[in-house]
Amino acid sequence: MSGSAKYSDWSQVMTLIANAAEQDKHQSLLTMLMTPDEREALIARVNICHELLQGELSQRQISQLLGVGVATITRGSNELKSHTQDEKEWLMALLQKSAQDEEKE
Repeated sequence: MSGSAKYSDWSQVMTLIANAAEQDKHQSLLTMLMTPDEREALIARVNICHELLQGELSQRQISQLLGVGVATITRGSNELKSHTQDEKEWLMALLQKSAQDEEKE
């Protein structure tokens, strides 16, 4: 036993996911690593970011739409505020493209 965790920071986990994606195994990896509740929380976070970036609904309305607490929306909003406008625009474009790709399937 080495006495410390093999994966100790976020970048190592991102490398792990990138390596799995190169093998087209990212879905399997994330399914193995995350419980159903954690996957649902991630889906909620993606939807929160999407709604916040669209800017059409209040936090309370987003909370009601998604069935999550206002505090959860606020945490998502605070995280988005820590990123540049370019990063937020990139995320919105990615979310929109992914939604369009899903509609085509």
